[in-house]
Amino acid sequence: MSGRRDQHDAHPPTRTEPTLGDLDRLDAPRAPSRDGLPEVSVEPRHPHARRGAPVRRRRRGWLVPLLLLLVVVAAGTLWFNQNRLRGMLPRTDFNTVLTQAQQALQDGRLDGQDGTSARELFQAAAALEPDNDRARDGLRQVGQAELAQADAALQAGQIAQATQQAAVARELLGGGSDIDRLDHAISSARASQVQTVDLVDQAQQALATGKLDGVAGAGALYQRVLRADPGNAVAAHGLDQVGYALAAQARKAFDVKDTAAANASIEQLAALQPNNGALPALRAVQAQTRKQDNSALDAALSQGHDALRAGRIGGAGDDTALAHFQAALKLDPDNAQARVGLGKVAQAMTVQASAAIDAGDTTQANRLLDQAAQLAPKSADLAAARARLSSVASAPVAAANADEAEAPLAPAVLSPQQSAAVARLVQRAQLATKNGDIMMPPGDSAYDLYRSALAIDGNNDAALHGLQALPGQVEQQFSQALAAGKLKQADDMLANLAELAPGDAGQSRLGDRLASAWLDQAEQQLGRGDYVDAGQSLDHARKLAPNHPRVLDLTARLQGSR
Repeated sequence: MSGRRDQHDAHPPTRTEPTLGDLDRLDAPRAPSRDGLPEVSVEPRHPHARRGAPVRRRRRGWLVPLLLLLVVVAAGTLWFNQNRLRGMLPRTDFNTVLTQAQQALQDGRLDGQDGTSARELFQAAAALEPDNDRARDGLRQVGQAELAQADAALQAGQIAQATQQAAVARELLGGGSDIDRLDHAISSARASQVQTVDLVDQAQQALATGKLDGVAGAGALYQRVLRADPGNAVAAHGLDQVGYALAAQARKAFDVKDTAAANASIEQLAALQPNNGALPALRAVQAQTRKQDNSALDAALSQGHDALRAGRIGGAGDDTALAHFQAALKLDPDNAQARVGLGKVAQAMTVQASAAIDAGDTTQANRLLDQAAQLAPKSADLAAARARLSSVASAPVAAANADEAEAPLAPAVLSPQQSAAVARLVQRAQLATKNGDIMMPPGDSAYDLYRSALAIDGNNDAALHGLQALPGQVEQQFSQALAAGKLKQADDMLANLAELAPGDAGQSRLGDRLASAWLDQAEQQLGRGDYVDAGQSLDHARKLAPNHPRVLDLTARLQGSR
């Protein structure tokens, strides 16, 4: 049925009826219609087409971006994990080189020129794969090992080797605080090495001229070199030569009965080389000689005291107190009893000089005071007697007739200005005594200020009493310093007392107390391994009490600890 009108109908009906048309011409091509309506083309239907096909085509449009995204992600993953993926592939050459490099590092073959060192092998591995972390880490380990070896070489005094290894470490590690520290230490060591060479030259010159002891002696100079460079073979050999020379000096001194010189050489040798092989034999000879000398020493001391009691103070002959005590001091230069005996001789001479002053015999007084000054130049009693003699000698003679026998001298009359000056000096001296400035500083010490006052007025009671009271003040300050543990100050006070009152027998007791304190300190220092300070404390004690049993024991222990 068709809705079109029959064009051959002359009288078309008013209503168009539907018709089927010419069924025989159904397959024939049709002419285009001219009904005025828009044409609609209808495509043939595919037998497998389903409804909704257009929707599927719209969904398939997102597939391409998704695939592109997956490709990008995969490419990034491959890029960032290329080292890991590369490691999953067979790399025979690379792995072999890396294994050899690790073995060289473990064996300590860090650097070289034959291609077998750790540095060369790790660099070869890095050349095969520049971005490989294992190769880079290996080079860093080589740099750290070079740095450690450079430190060890510097400690051993091998400056050239330390410098070379530090340069390799800087090249591999790219610098850093550890490298900078090492470079600074190498520079300091190189500077000290130059100074060490100068010291060696000085020591060799001192040894050639026979100057062995003292600060500028060969022994002390070689010791300074070894402290700066413990491995210096030249200094070690030089110190051995010094030790040999000191031992030879000691033997020669024993041969000529010069015990003092022999003992001095032995003590110098012990200080320089406590473990010197010649020391045991020398100590044995020293002990034997000391035992032989003890009887002669005791006899000289006894004869000296007998001469003092008999009034044979000084003068010509060998049977005076002065001669006997000097003989004892020759046998033992550090003998405290002999020194005290000489101090008593000086005191006796001072007393005799004072009696001569009272008698107006200035010539005899001067002679006696000069002799006393040779034994005790800073004796307080001696200074007071000299002041009195100077004051009296400057006064006019009291005798009315010049032909009369010598009469006692009258003291000089002081002006008001002189009296005021004496008063100020005495006041300053009293303050210096209170502050502990007994013998030092020169000119401002209590001893010098009292003497200055007595130089103006030799009979000033305050100055005389103050000067003669100084030994008692020093003893009090000695006890205070010792109680406070200030051993060096106590040592100074004891030395002051020996100068001010050389004949005081109580100094021996004070010396024993101080020696015990030094020995106690040496024990503590030795117990904590402070061998240098322990040796110094022991030296102080040895000077005060050389034959003290603890001195000998600590000396042996200190030598065994070094």
